[in-house]
Amino acid sequence: MAQHIRPLSESWHRIDAWLAAHAAADFALLNPPATPDEIRQAERILGTPLPGHLAESLQCHNGVSTWATFLPEQSPLTVSGIVDHWQTAANIAAENDGLAPRPWEDEPWWHPLWIPWAESADGAAQVIDQRPGPGAGRLGWAGHSGGGDFTDSWPDLASLLHAVAQALHKGGGVRGLHPYLTAQGGIWWDEYGCEELNGHPLQAAPIGLP
Repeated sequence: MAQHIRPLSESWHRIDAWLAAHAAADFALLNPPATPDEIRQAERILGTPLPGHLAESLQCHNGVSTWATFLPEQSPLTVSGIVDHWQTAANIAAENDGLAPRPWEDEPWWHPLWIPWAESADGAAQVIDQRPGPGAGRLGWAGHSGGGDFTDSWPDLASLLHAVAQALHKGGGVRGLHPYLTAQGGIWWDEYGCEELNGHPLQAAPIGLP
């Protein structure tokens, strides 16, 4: 039986509630919702509507105020961060023949219909693939070298956030990564059984709300 995926805004609400209860400093990093004008301006620059799930996510939180680790590998971008990353990548790709796949790669370095929504610690973008076809809406990575990577990609943003909310409220992990609390009271995702981060102890994150 196919898993029932909760609406994206509901998943954000569940993540918010957990963070507020167990990792208040991380919860404070989440920005207020983006305004309709901010979203429309971004769409004018990108030349395409934002993916529906991304627009819904931005209407919950306009990214974060600084890079955060409350999602397994992704730190959500602001609307301006989305536009900046897209423009920078498009310019670099145009100048370095990065818009076409190399003969040994399946994907180009960048595509205009990849919409970045989050960044990893090293600045790679997690993108939403807006190209028409069966892969439309899936998540993938566009890094600093090589082609885009959609190996084992999430089918959409709602599925990723649903999985995160389920792990926080029901237990378990997100594709092999489990939530922990750091010595500073923040959240960190790592392999099962991890006991420390940079020499400081980790404890398994509490499940659900108090």
